[in-house]
Amino acid sequence: MKYHLSTLVFLGIYTMSSCSYSEENIKKEVSNHLIMDSHTLSNYKELPIKHSHLDLEVDFENKLLRGSVTHNFNEDRDTDLLILDSKHLEIDSVKDHQGDHLNFEFGNFDELLGSKFSIQLYKESKSVTIFYKTTSKSEALDWLMPNQTAGKRFPFMYTQGQSIFTRSWIPIQDTPGLRITYSANIKTPKNMMAVMSASNPQVQHSENSYNFEMKQPIPPYLIALAVGNLQFKSVDYRTGVYAEPSMLDECVDELTDMGKMVDVAENLYGKYDWDRYDVIVLPPSFPFGGMENPRLTFATPTIIAGDRSLVSLIAHELAHSWSGNLVTNATWNDFWLNEGFTVYFERRIMESLYGKDYSEMLALLGYQDLVEEINDLEPDMQLLRLNMLGKHPDDAMTDIAYEKGYFFLRMLEDHVGREKMDSFLLRYFNDHKFKTIITEEFIIYLENNLLNEYNEKLNINEWIFEPGIPANCPKVKSVRFENAASLVDDFMFSDARSLKEKTANWSTHEWLHFIKHLPNNINVDQLRDLDNVFNFSHSGNSEILALWFLQSIKSDYQPAFENLEIFLIKIGRRKFLQPLYLELSKSKKHKIWAKEVYKKARDNYHYVSFNTIDKLLN
Repeated sequence: MKYHLSTLVFLGIYTMSSCSYSEENIKKEVSNHLIMDSHTLSNYKELPIKHSHLDLEVDFENKLLRGSVTHNFNEDRDTDLLILDSKHLEIDSVKDHQGDHLNFEFGNFDELLGSKFSIQLYKESKSVTIFYKTTSKSEALDWLMPNQTAGKRFPFMYTQGQSIFTRSWIPIQDTPGLRITYSANIKTPKNMMAVMSASNPQVQHSENSYNFEMKQPIPPYLIALAVGNLQFKSVDYRTGVYAEPSMLDECVDELTDMGKMVDVAENLYGKYDWDRYDVIVLPPSFPFGGMENPRLTFATPTIIAGDRSLVSLIAHELAHSWSGNLVTNATWNDFWLNEGFTVYFERRIMESLYGKDYSEMLALLGYQDLVEEINDLEPDMQLLRLNMLGKHPDDAMTDIAYEKGYFFLRMLEDHVGREKMDSFLLRYFNDHKFKTIITEEFIIYLENNLLNEYNEKLNINEWIFEPGIPANCPKVKSVRFENAASLVDDFMFSDARSLKEKTANWSTHEWLHFIKHLPNNINVDQLRDLDNVFNFSHSGNSEILALWFLQSIKSDYQPAFENLEIFLIKIGRRKFLQPLYLELSKSKKHKIWAKEVYKKARDNYHYVSFNTIDKLLN
């Protein structure tokens, strides 16, 4: 078929030639040249793992996991060299399925990627079992003391595999371009429950041993484990919540709409293919809002606001069950295919449950974040399809992937209509189920299945391969936000008490819009007035609290700094920490204060967070 000019532009990255491209040749080029992940040292293309089995003991005293992992692969193979990713692991020995010892060696250590771990197989080897243990440098693992948990009696441990951290707790082919099934046996101390991104127990086992199975193939970054004094409570027949006992009821009440979210998601884009959808609410050090580990979303306690106002995060992680988990970006250059689709899906779920105006507030806040982020990013990091060679994949976790990706899909919806867009996405998820994909393949699919009949200039090439926000970005309007903005003006010419009645029924999002639009010339007395009336410095809503603290730093509103210190020490969510520490670092006085607080806080953060803040504060 004939391809639009935008498609031919990106296809030019393969070769400069005057020959015409057939669809068959395009697919061949894509397959041979583009689907290679530069963030793995493994030979996942030559000899891919098919199934992995973990047999591990959790040692809280020494803060390590010890045991083995068995990898199965195809017996019909062209090489007898299995190459895995490994970082900060101690390998004791390697055996094949017959118990024969296998020779292995490590390549040179790379600070970003770790070490190439090569195992020489025998011709008859059907699997390898690697006996190993983690170390104190294993980046995926967060070990918490009892005083860092809600119950204060038992320690806690969890893993965070995305993006390239699984290799620091499992020697494995650590790439999103590979999909495997896995099983596990995890031994825990007494009174501790283990849960994974797999089939899970719902009560503690007296023998302190837990078996798991994930029958659906997933990328290795989604293998996840958490161990703590946990309890489970159902929300409905296929959803439920894990949490520490002292906060379980509160979490279940907050997440009571989980079952409805799954129903809405299925009505939009097809059957939920992961059996159950449960959530575990982790201690505050968790570095993300949520992590979409299949069957068991890992979530920050900062979403437990008491009024169900922050549950869009659960809608987001649920949406990953289709975009990201079911259809996975094959390389970290294509991260937007994971997050942009998920934000679009999330907002469709929220619109179905809570109305168009609610989802439009989310979209407008997202657009504001996108504009702010673009001002801080180099042009080469403003593209949807990135070149992350030599860079950490976590550097791609910006609002470009999330919000620019969302607005690209919304732009397509605006041009083709919602009915056709929904039909396209339903087909897209079904056609790529349990597969990986890159940006170039997606655009070919988009051309073939949605845009053939349209002649509009949609700026596809500009959206995906150029910096900035294209001119045809959809415009978002919210009457409720317009009202919130007008009350900022009212306040500047009056006082906070005059707003009390007008804001009585405001949502979290309206308050965020209000605080975000306070003028640069606001003074300390005005901030104190707002704080006295609305108690922002003591808010139980982490989103409001973080934005209020950001405004307080800008204006040097000192009465907020005591609670800011408490927040920075307790909360490990990078979304909040990064902008706060960044703003603190802009003045000499605040930076000195920030470094003193950081000395107390750093041990409470996961590697993902403290690695970012270390760089900010030098």
